[in-house]
Amino acid sequence: MADPASDLRKISIDGKVVEVPASMVLIQACEVAGVEIPRFCYHERLSIAGNCRMCLVEVVGGPPKPAASCAMQVRDLRPGPNGEPPQVKTNSPMVKKAREGAMEFLLINHPLDCPICDQGGECDLQDQAMAYGVDFSRYREPKRGLPDLDLGPLIATNMTRCIYCTRCVRFTTEVAGLDQWGTLGRGEDTRIATYDNEMHEIARGGDNEVSAALTAVVDSNLSGNVIDLCPVGALTSKPYAFTARPWELTKTESIDVMDALGSNIRIDTKGRQVMRILPRNHDGVNEEWIGDKARFVYDGLTRQRLDVPYIREGGRLRRATWPEALAAAAAAMKGRKVAGLVGDLVPVEAAFSLKALVEGLGGHVESRTDGARLPAGNRSAYVGNARVEEIDTAKRILVIGANPRDEAPVLNARIRKAWLAGARVAVIGPAGDLTYDYDHPGDDRAALMKLALSDLSDWHGMGGVVIVGQGALSEADGEAVLGHAMQVAGKAQAKLLVLHTAAARVGALDVGAVTDGGIAAAVDGAEVIFNLGADEIDIARGDDGGPFVIYQGSHGDRGAHRADIILPAAAWTEEGGIFVNTEGRPQLAQRAGLPPGDARENWAILRALSGELGAALPWDSLQALRAALFAAHPHMQALDEVPDNGWNPVGAGALGAATFRLAVADHYLTNPVARASARMAELSAGEIARRRAPVAAE
Repeated sequence: MADPASDLRKISIDGKVVEVPASMVLIQACEVAGVEIPRFCYHERLSIAGNCRMCLVEVVGGPPKPAASCAMQVRDLRPGPNGEPPQVKTNSPMVKKAREGAMEFLLINHPLDCPICDQGGECDLQDQAMAYGVDFSRYREPKRGLPDLDLGPLIATNMTRCIYCTRCVRFTTEVAGLDQWGTLGRGEDTRIATYDNEMHEIARGGDNEVSAALTAVVDSNLSGNVIDLCPVGALTSKPYAFTARPWELTKTESIDVMDALGSNIRIDTKGRQVMRILPRNHDGVNEEWIGDKARFVYDGLTRQRLDVPYIREGGRLRRATWPEALAAAAAAMKGRKVAGLVGDLVPVEAAFSLKALVEGLGGHVESRTDGARLPAGNRSAYVGNARVEEIDTAKRILVIGANPRDEAPVLNARIRKAWLAGARVAVIGPAGDLTYDYDHPGDDRAALMKLALSDLSDWHGMGGVVIVGQGALSEADGEAVLGHAMQVAGKAQAKLLVLHTAAARVGALDVGAVTDGGIAAAVDGAEVIFNLGADEIDIARGDDGGPFVIYQGSHGDRGAHRADIILPAAAWTEEGGIFVNTEGRPQLAQRAGLPPGDARENWAILRALSGELGAALPWDSLQALRAALFAAHPHMQALDEVPDNGWNPVGAGALGAATFRLAVADHYLTNPVARASARMAELSAGEIARRRAPVAAE
């Protein structure tokens, strides 16, 4: 592949000469020169469409008409008569008149309903009409109306507002991997439609122009991104609709914890309530996409919340005060064997605090609550040595025991991106629709063994990536599976990425919240179990009632049902915390609001409990806690950087004979926040219904 820096061209933009790669389109070159070009259809992560014509510029010496800057490359420009750099003007009278004309055409059928449009205040069309339009229109004909699409519970549609930029079509086709959406008709008869619905209308002799609302099944967990892409109010968020205006919201930068990718997000709050969650751009992690669960799960933050402490007496939980609850917890822990469990949504600071507290009492702490055989202390084994962004350029990708579409939808979109660029993908494990084609050598350990013993020289120089899922590592032979995966990566000269399913897992492993022998060894003989948000496991009661359980968490989920004492804690949007993503990158989640009622931050509860136990942890503030954390684990201080994990392969032991299983059974219901969300329950039910095979009547 040629180096773009070796083919640089000089170009003059509004009199300013810049040097850019010849492959750049003019709209990108203008951005390098600091000149903003209006656009509706152009998006740097989607293919070029050239629909809207708002990005018109004047090319000096070219045809006597404006040129679409999104569709013309720098290499297509001719130099001046004496070899001067090609000249482009973005503010000439020709350009001004052309943009005004393009805007006038866009507004012919667009309804001027801005006061009631949910996109008002952050609408590209509204902003650019003010900046590049005119204050009158020569068109007085009636505006055309169109029926709305019913795209399910997430996306509200008003197709009369559509300007046919086709961003939604290109996103669903290219990024999400769907082939359901497209444009039909030409000229003023153009409309966005779904092919299934169009065929149904034709079959029954209907007329789409006057038919009732059309129904489209959006079978993707990335569909919400079309809301951000739509430059007008044609596609908006159905849950957010008419609940707030953008200028009323407080915006907080944070990190998503619905999977282990660590997508960068922005949390918008009104008062103490989360109103919406939007993606932030991060080229190394999520680009500018997030999954539907990350975007719409926030209604679960207000349901089934724990907001006061509880103590179980006589088999029933009663409300208690903080002094009562802390005193009861301390009394239960003193002089008894204690075990600590770290849940899937716990920030690093809380895991670090629990480890210090429990081990100070002579107990053990474990974070691998799913039984994953991840060797502690070997970061190249429990994280790998690949970066997420390296998937983009890989020409060989192997997935072992994982379904990235369910376990990390945005990472799966990056695999699809590599596949579209020519990468060859193979999957060892259960087959499924991953939105791209792949080889399927098998679904069991034998297929992995055969690959590990084969000649992998054709992988050399391909920048390959081996991705291992938690489903492959949570069986009895999990460490042997990991060893064989590392053996494959080594022979293939590929990188390894361990795909986690819990946002808190890597950070907890980094601080050493593990016990030799795993969870069974940690809780063996334990009289008291301190459950820090571990809702994905069942703690048996036994004939004698089982161990005494102290649960600290945010929701009344499985852990709270088993608890003898409940300590209400903040959710991840309600406290600042560090999360380490699946590639080992520490990232900071900022607090967007306050926890409800008497709930408190996780680290603060543990600090107060340690004082009640007479063994106070040596910090009184989050800053002091982080100072101790950074001193013990310096790489945590390098936020947003991926440390060098080296390469220390584990032994490729004996494999079992079973087929690989997947770690995620229901993508939408994987944690307490999601299970408390009515929206996630609706999405889960819809997913199950779509997967159910139709059965004909006898």
